[in-house]
Amino acid sequence: MSLPFPRRAARVLPVLLAGLALLAGPAAAHAEGRIRIAQQFGIAYLILDVVREHQLIEKHGKAAGLDIAVDWASISGATAMNEALLAGNLDVVSAGVPPMLTLWDRTRGRQDVKGIAALGSLPNYLITNNPAVKTLDDLGAKDRIAVPAAGVGFQSRTLQIEAAKRYGQDNFDRFDKISVSLPHPDATAALISGGLEVNTHFSSAPFYYQALQANPNVRKLISSYDILGGPATFNVLYTTRRFHESNPKTYKAFFDALAEAAQWIRDHKAEAAEVFIRQQKSRLAPEFVRQILDDPENDFTITPHRTEVYATELHKIGVLKNQAASWKDYFFEPAHALQGS
Repeated sequence: MSLPFPRRAARVLPVLLAGLALLAGPAAAHAEGRIRIAQQFGIAYLILDVVREHQLIEKHGKAAGLDIAVDWASISGATAMNEALLAGNLDVVSAGVPPMLTLWDRTRGRQDVKGIAALGSLPNYLITNNPAVKTLDDLGAKDRIAVPAAGVGFQSRTLQIEAAKRYGQDNFDRFDKISVSLPHPDATAALISGGLEVNTHFSSAPFYYQALQANPNVRKLISSYDILGGPATFNVLYTTRRFHESNPKTYKAFFDALAEAAQWIRDHKAEAAEVFIRQQKSRLAPEFVRQILDDPENDFTITPHRTEVYATELHKIGVLKNQAASWKDYFFEPAHALQGS
């Protein structure tokens, strides 16, 4: 069936990776006044859409007496993001909190990857069209949970935390055994149509809105907010210590641009919906996007929320070797001035 959202995510990666070399060479080779940013797809990246539309990095750079050249790339998937960052082909990447923490954990004392800012607190919903499944406990061997990156992505890591709580730490990977990697658009189509192997989906906006509206048999089992204890950061931006320390003016211009974009979204929701549609070439109706922006569960803020839950729980189950003492351990300045957690 045809759904009104972009399907570029499943096709863009090979083209993008081939083109990354056309950006600048390793990070050490480029100086203050240039930034190469990669984002993924979906409304969770609205802050970046606004930064790009309004050329806010360039604006704040000029205010500091610096002309900044901004290169934008689109990548689907945290693995490709992380590889490009470590290879020096990108300066800033965006992904869920768990992939950022994994890279922070593995690069300590080397590239020293840390977060720049959050991109918003937005829930993911675990939804199903299987009438026999009333709670997570009912999910069995015949069910299939669609997630973007089985076992390692934001959705799988969140389910691992919940599985460890329910069934013990030795069974943290219980839901990995019935999870399959599938892009959000394909998983959404499967739940709406019904009768397919994939009957459950850990879904982000706008996809769970569409599935819940289109098929009355689709319902929510649990959300990431339920698992984490309240509103929590979905995606973050992160970079290496080298970029942070070698480009102080560019870094500050980027951070200030993010802060301005977040405030602008809160003050201009109707216009923000139009920006999302233009920047991501979405076929969603403006009224539908505005519904998502008006949902009180969705907060487009750069302040990290409840990221320490991931840092603590993923350390307990052995995903992270290092235990962070505070969220500030894995975020650079100037994010420390925010009321984060």
